[in-house]
Amino acid sequence: MSASLSPQDSPRKRRPYAPRVPIEQRREQLLDAALAVIVNDGYDRVSIDAIAKRAEVARSVVYGAYENLDALLTALLDRQQARAFQCLLRTIPGPHDPHGPRDPAAFAAETVRRMSAMLHQDPDTWRLILLPPGNMPTIVRDRIEADRERFRLRVEAWISRALADRSDAAPDRQLDAQVLAHALVACAEHFGRLALTDPGKFDPPRLIGQLQVILGAVWPWTR
Repeated sequence: MSASLSPQDSPRKRRPYAPRVPIEQRREQLLDAALAVIVNDGYDRVSIDAIAKRAEVARSVVYGAYENLDALLTALLDRQQARAFQCLLRTIPGPHDPHGPRDPAAFAAETVRRMSAMLHQDPDTWRLILLPPGNMPTIVRDRIEADRERFRLRVEAWISRALADRSDAAPDRQLDAQVLAHALVACAEHFGRLALTDPGKFDPPRLIGQLQVILGAVWPWTR
């Protein structure tokens, strides 16, 4: 009969082995892992240990790519905001786009289509923005609000251009571009949240149809 192993002789659990990869690739891997931890568990649970476990690497690998947790989270925030804001801007048809800005109904329809595709392609980023956990750090919340305001200003600029093209509106029925921009962005965020939490509730064709009816009622367009 073989002798039983003492605690000193027992095989130790091996630490995760991380193959050597270029540093930029490693950093992207760790940012993806951090994003997954935050989306699944919230900001309170994100740590070097949690990120290392998610990425299946040792803590030393994380520290080899980022000085500390703050540096990693700052890099994550920079990356996700850059991606999100650029995608968001592309949802607004430009002045030379056949869907904007002279035709409100076409503009709204194309914007809904583009936003739906954006949410489908990168749902985790938009969960962080549209479904933020209550424990979101202030710096993150402030930066998201700053990007939201930049987007509102783009929408307001489009509305202002569209209104300037009209000459048939009665003086007592002038539309307010700033108020409309806030209303449209709030509606977009509401339906964006629904698309993430209950994706089958309102499909894009249904939303587009209603937007065209509403715009036809409150913003009749004369070509």
